[in-house]
Amino acid sequence: MQMILFNSFKKHNELYKKQILDSIERVFDSQWYVLGKEVENFEASYSKLTGVKNTIGVASGLDALIIALKALEIGPNNEVIVPSNTYIATWLAVSSVGAKIVSVEPNPKTFNICPSLIEKAITKNTKVIMPVHLYGQSCDMDAIMNIAKKNNLFVVEDNAQSQLGTWNGKYTGSFGDINATSFYPTKNLGAIGEAGAITTNSIAHKEFALTYRNYGSKQKYINNIKGVNSRIDELQAGILNVKLKYLKEFTEERKKIAARYNSNLENLKEIDLPYVSPEADHVYHLFVIKTSK
Repeated sequence: MQMILFNSFKKHNELYKKQILDSIERVFDSQWYVLGKEVENFEASYSKLTGVKNTIGVASGLDALIIALKALEIGPNNEVIVPSNTYIATWLAVSSVGAKIVSVEPNPKTFNICPSLIEKAITKNTKVIMPVHLYGQSCDMDAIMNIAKKNNLFVVEDNAQSQLGTWNGKYTGSFGDINATSFYPTKNLGAIGEAGAITTNSIAHKEFALTYRNYGSKQKYINNIKGVNSRIDELQAGILNVKLKYLKEFTEERKKIAARYNSNLENLKEIDLPYVSPEADHVYHLFVIKTSK
């Protein structure tokens, strides 16, 4: 039996190995290794590509979620609605700020959080809805944003798996008040190590995130708030700058490959193929579910 790799670092790295090594050398020679031009360039380029006003690079996707909740002043006595099926980082972010996790079941077709069940889970203590765009497919963001608006709630998107996914033509990670993504090596856009980012259209949330990630400091040796060290380094930002140029191309390649699988497997009764909402442009973390006999 021949094994087909779901993800091959070797194949992808060969495509831009020289460019990545050149970026590493450029950072090395610059003698500026933290919060420099590479980070600034990446933040600006990621914002432009995804249609958000502000991107703030941080150390990981988990940190991005925690800082997003901190920016909204979420803490004890607050409730955050999260999907029941998601990677643990989503739940850890909520518990890290002392808020209560309220889990909501998914839509059985998409496996994303079900909007009609979100409404039933809202209480007087609910402050945030945290949708997670799983397997490359956007949640129903029109419904979620309408629920949030009606109930005066914040929305924090966990966009770690769906960079360049869309809902009705708008990119995931650009709907919520403040959102988080991950650049863990296996993601659509992966660093060579740990990295993440916050996206927001709010100047206030941007300023908080920039300050909080840097020991609570906007100006050297002046610390305005009690912050943390969660800074994406220049090396990772330089590497992401190289890979970002290929993200659209690789996303289209993923979709074509997935379409071939779907076409050739659609008549097999032993499996269920992924359901894609008509409003969503799936970036395809391809998966297949075996059905019971």
